[in-house]
Amino acid sequence: MQPSLLFVVALAAGALAWDKICAVQPLGGGRDDGPSINQAFKDCSENAAIILDSYYSVNTLLLAEGLSHVDIVLSGTVQYTPNIAYWSPNSLYMTYQNATTFWFLSGNYIHLYGGGTIDGNGQVWWDTYNVSQNSGTAGGSSTTFARPVPLTVGNASNVLVEDITEIGSPFWFVYQSTNVTYRHINISSVSYSSAPTANSDGWDIYRSSYVTITDSTVNNDDDCVSFKPNSTNIVVSNMWCNGSHGISVGSLGQYAGETDIVANVFVKNVTMQHAQNGARIKVFGGSPYANSTAGGGSGYVRNITFEDFYVNDVDNPIYLNQCYSTSAEVCAQYPSNLTISDVHYINVTGTSSGAEGSVVVDLECSAECEDITATGTDLRSPNGTATYICENIATVSELDFNCTAPSS
Repeated sequence: MQPSLLFVVALAAGALAWDKICAVQPLGGGRDDGPSINQAFKDCSENAAIILDSYYSVNTLLLAEGLSHVDIVLSGTVQYTPNIAYWSPNSLYMTYQNATTFWFLSGNYIHLYGGGTIDGNGQVWWDTYNVSQNSGTAGGSSTTFARPVPLTVGNASNVLVEDITEIGSPFWFVYQSTNVTYRHINISSVSYSSAPTANSDGWDIYRSSYVTITDSTVNNDDDCVSFKPNSTNIVVSNMWCNGSHGISVGSLGQYAGETDIVANVFVKNVTMQHAQNGARIKVFGGSPYANSTAGGGSGYVRNITFEDFYVNDVDNPIYLNQCYSTSAEVCAQYPSNLTISDVHYINVTGTSSGAEGSVVVDLECSAECEDITATGTDLRSPNGTATYICENIATVSELDFNCTAPSS
């Protein structure tokens, strides 16, 4: 690295809260600024500030590990190169569903803010995947076609990310952390070709606890927020989601022999527009195969609340499926090993799209689900009187609508 690309300033004691400031200067001309940014993570790893106030072209994995009491002031733009040949083998592999990342941010007491932008340059990945439909075997470790996550807060604690825009995500955000807050985040993954923005989830929370996401917007073509395995004590509030697949618990139970838990999730004040789902829970059915990657896992979903949830033009405003991606025949013979209980829908209102006829609520369990309640439900369909589907719900008396059995 050329010394002129990174300014490290040592401050007099007491001058500021930081001991150092590292201001990263871009190379320009489309040259790779990744090494300079990584050097800043090393030189200003403790009681420091890192300033990213320009346009940075990044063609190197950003690896920020062991940070402690560091502010990252992103007022500029970090744009990853659309270089599939480079990123597929060189982005950081993260074990779950073939996920990799452009930027791994790890440590304790980290504050990322500044009004800037993270640009995943996702169009080339969406276009390629649309043709190949090959993203590797679920549960495998293929990086033949890796679609990196723009930012991963991983193995971290006490992290605040705020006032950031993220665009063009090839894949979803993910956490493996505790005490993480995102607020005032604007995420947009919109394709400019016929290719959908596959797997462009806003946030996927994985193996994390005490996570808060608030006061943010997501415009995409997959889950707005998804609670992946072993996510507990989560709050999502004041969200606007457009074109998404919903606020989703799951998918869970995908891998036989593994235990997935999602518990203590509170979702409040959500507007969901032009979407496939609203408040969704998706759990795989069982499987006869000990090494299945398409169902058979165990665990539970417990203490989940969706409150003040408004839908407009949403295919499935309330959707619970305990046979997700599992055929009816297999699920009948091998019901889900993952239990669902203590789920509460409070003031879910608005209109469906009519894509499912008159159905506005679909609650279908393969093994009995307990303590499922609904109050203040006011959902309408453009196709006549609203219909509410229920199967294997133990507490239908706690629902404020009349259930109809699913058609065979």
